[in-house]
Amino acid sequence: MRRLTRVARALLVLLALAHAALACACAETPAAKASTWTGITAAQRAEITQLAEPYKRFLAAARTAQRATREEVKQAEQAGFVPFREASQCRPGARLIFSAHDRAVVLVVVGSTPIVAGSRVVAAHHDSPHIDLKGRPVVAAGEFAMFKTIYYGALKKYQWANLPLALVGRIDTAEGRTVEVSLGLEPGQPVFVIPDNAPHSDKDLRTRTYADVLAGEEMDPVAGSIPGAKTSVVDEVLASLRQAYGVKDADLVSAELQLVPAAAPADVGLDRGLIGSCGQDDRLSAWCATRALTEVKGTPALTAMAWISNNEEVGSINNSGAASTFLTSTYAELVAAQQGDRYRDLDLRHALRAAQVVSADCCDGVNPLFPQTSEASNAARLGGGVALKLYGRGFNANAEYIARTRRVLDQAGIPWQTQTPKVDVGGGGTIGGFMSAVEMEVIDVGVPLLSMHSPFELSSKIDVWNLYRFMKAFYAAR
Repeated sequence: MRRLTRVARALLVLLALAHAALACACAETPAAKASTWTGITAAQRAEITQLAEPYKRFLAAARTAQRATREEVKQAEQAGFVPFREASQCRPGARLIFSAHDRAVVLVVVGSTPIVAGSRVVAAHHDSPHIDLKGRPVVAAGEFAMFKTIYYGALKKYQWANLPLALVGRIDTAEGRTVEVSLGLEPGQPVFVIPDNAPHSDKDLRTRTYADVLAGEEMDPVAGSIPGAKTSVVDEVLASLRQAYGVKDADLVSAELQLVPAAAPADVGLDRGLIGSCGQDDRLSAWCATRALTEVKGTPALTAMAWISNNEEVGSINNSGAASTFLTSTYAELVAAQQGDRYRDLDLRHALRAAQVVSADCCDGVNPLFPQTSEASNAARLGGGVALKLYGRGFNANAEYIARTRRVLDQAGIPWQTQTPKVDVGGGGTIGGFMSAVEMEVIDVGVPLLSMHSPFELSSKIDVWNLYRFMKAFYAAR
């Protein structure tokens, strides 16, 4: 009997240990939450599906920041927006376009209340990781001509090998011409490929680490392979560029040419619940902000703006990035137009301080293959709704502004979740810090992606719909 008691006790100890181990394992794996797909009507599902189609068309056209600007301006012009040219345009209900060198844009619907008393801004960026051509872009490598490149933004270099790439951008000549370049996006056009090494001959490369499968100077695609009778393959490639675009070799120095994934946006999964495309970080937010603003009806109480910036993936630099004074200059134009001869610099400061901003940018979603890289209780999930980004360490929005944003979401019936990366593992940021620096009230939001910063990112159609609805509610909130 005593022996049976000891056995029973041992079994109880083993059961307790197993329960503890299971609890630890669960703590490392994000707990499942109800998908927002389960709480919608048939009519809403149809609306979600319908909204995804113009979004995919935008992604197909907006392969660079300049092309994204063009598409956003086109969308705004179709809704009655016009370029800002003079102060007399700034009247209640006016729909205005402010452009930053065709690479960034601020869209404005002027409210009935003076802008010094308050405004609502949705800020996003429309640049994304890609590969730039260097100023002297064509070199010889064995029997081939290669494009010399420098990558842009945080990306995993190995993901860009063996992938059809398109060449997109512009060439500006010393004579003042701008030549558009687009090669590889249409059926029948050639594409460009960074060739990987075959498994039959890569033994000496197998010790490379995960991050260094390709080095930066190895991200060069094949540009050509046929030499002329008396000319090299490099000469032939340069001759092809000269003939196709009417430019000189030196004009390639004053060019902005990018290699981007050639694949078209597509639905993903048998249920078509996901959208796959390059550039969704952060053209997703840029498109939602633009569409929501163009659907503002009449004259809002507070001036509403969509601020779509450039170069976020490399620090928001240059004169079209969020670190520039473009947004504050736009505010100055609007305030001066309303104040007239009474305008003072202090009026601009008051307008910035009274502004409420949503800084929208995509975030990393829980990956079904690698759930351990997310922290269970604070990870954002695809299909989970709008993510309120809570970074900690002084980077969060003020508590009262978070509460105000929650109220907008709840009153509009929009599901939301939170996003905080695992401590000491990784993270990211948005352009919100640049606006906080001039005393604007800013909160960071977004929706999660899978395969973020890859050549084919995945978003959930219902998250796109919910972010768009939130932006509409934010513009309209009192």
